[in-house]
Amino acid sequence: MSGHSKDLSRPAPASPAGGIDTVHGHQALRLEEPLLFEIDNPGAVGVDLPAPNEAENRLGGLERVAPVGLPSASEPEIVRHFTRLSQKNYAIDMGTYPLGSCTMKHNPRLNEKMVRLPGFANLHPMQPVATTQGALELIDNLAHWLKALTGMPAVAMSPAAGAHGELCGVMAIRAALDDREGGPTARRRILVPDSAHGTNPATAAVCGFAVDAIPSDTRGRVDVKAFADKLDDDVAGIMITNPNTCGLFENDMIEIAALVHDAGGYFYCDGANFNAIVGRVRPGDLGIDCMHINLHKTFSTPHGGGGPGAGPVVLSDALAPFAPTPWVVHGDDGFSLVEHGADAGAAKPFGRLKGFHGQMGMFVRAYAYMLSHGRDGLRQVANDAVLNANYVMAQLSDVMTAAFEGPCMHECLFDDRFLKDSGVTTLDFAKAMIDEGYHPMTMYFPLVVHGAMLIEPTETESKRELDDFIAVVRSLVAKVKSGNSDAFAAAPRLTPRRRLDETAAARSPVLRWSPEMPAAEAAE
Repeated sequence: MSGHSKDLSRPAPASPAGGIDTVHGHQALRLEEPLLFEIDNPGAVGVDLPAPNEAENRLGGLERVAPVGLPSASEPEIVRHFTRLSQKNYAIDMGTYPLGSCTMKHNPRLNEKMVRLPGFANLHPMQPVATTQGALELIDNLAHWLKALTGMPAVAMSPAAGAHGELCGVMAIRAALDDREGGPTARRRILVPDSAHGTNPATAAVCGFAVDAIPSDTRGRVDVKAFADKLDDDVAGIMITNPNTCGLFENDMIEIAALVHDAGGYFYCDGANFNAIVGRVRPGDLGIDCMHINLHKTFSTPHGGGGPGAGPVVLSDALAPFAPTPWVVHGDDGFSLVEHGADAGAAKPFGRLKGFHGQMGMFVRAYAYMLSHGRDGLRQVANDAVLNANYVMAQLSDVMTAAFEGPCMHECLFDDRFLKDSGVTTLDFAKAMIDEGYHPMTMYFPLVVHGAMLIEPTETESKRELDDFIAVVRSLVAKVKSGNSDAFAAAPRLTPRRRLDETAAARSPVLRWSPEMPAAEAAE
């Protein structure tokens, strides 16, 4: 195909501080990468196809009158473009990922091998049930494990992610209230602690409830007295994240459950942090009525960034009749699905949440993870996650400031008091970590802590990896104490792009490339 030379008239990006200006902007083998449209090589294609056969024009005058405007490139150009882009991606397979968001932990390759078995990978949701017996058996077995691990009698498998599971749980609560009260419930409030995940109040609002916030106490946990003062016959339920977003176990769950039940409400638990207690605590024993489980987080793949997830919801006896369809049943003729409410017997499903049956790929990964660990191994997962987080906290607490006293669960929380009067902000500190080869921790969350820095090392990090991470953080703190704030303000200095103007990026985002020909004209 035709050759292509780089456009040297295009100004090279600024070199990193202390770097050397080069013609293209490359820095050694770290290559500057233009947009696909900027490497447009007119006439180049990856494959040669025969001319289309003559056919009757049936577009009725709607024929395109201008080129589509897509870039052209040969196969090598395309492969190199996307390969270079992939090399700019920092991932859990490259190093420690302390971000406390959906647990960026290693995903065992065994799980990926299992999910790619043709019998699972080539499933179609419209296949006859007789041809999907193995898949249905896997869903049924996985549901059994989830019920056993949580101590709950029922589980809805179809929710596609954590927030989708929240929607399922709150809709089940509303259906149960409507059924109990013989019509649309008059209970209009759901109580949500300020240490909950942000999706909790959003879900309650989407379901038509008013959100009433509960403050945290000085321990970083639900203020039980403030909660009890809000209870009356207007309360539909409470949504608590446990362990909460401060990385702390809510000690008063049983008391809270009794109080909300006495008031006629239901107890929703956000189980996004179940990986911290799996195998050690059964939520059903705490009086919880429903809880979603992020399969992708507790039982396998990282989900931060929007990858595939799954959020099955376990349900108590009180809410089980209202679980959404479909669900798997096992009879004399094998496995089958209850698809419609008319076939649900005495149950009263509130409807469907999803067109089909859930995220089969995540079911396979989660089940493979469970089988490879076993019951004792899953308990060890929680032990290691909590141990690693407390190790990080213990090793950094003399130079950083822990937000709350005492041990934490699977993530440790610091605030910005150690940066006071240094001229270095929480954001500066996080950006400096990038130059050291680490993705920053979660910043400014949870909102109940000023300048929050939430570190979640996960159970899959070794002591050696943790020690390297701790040494880097300690060295950065020492640099802060030395008064070298300018170095932090300029960070990151060793990335393909330097510090962005985040305010301008938020207020005036440039989300698409602008071709020379106006898009509207090209589309005509």
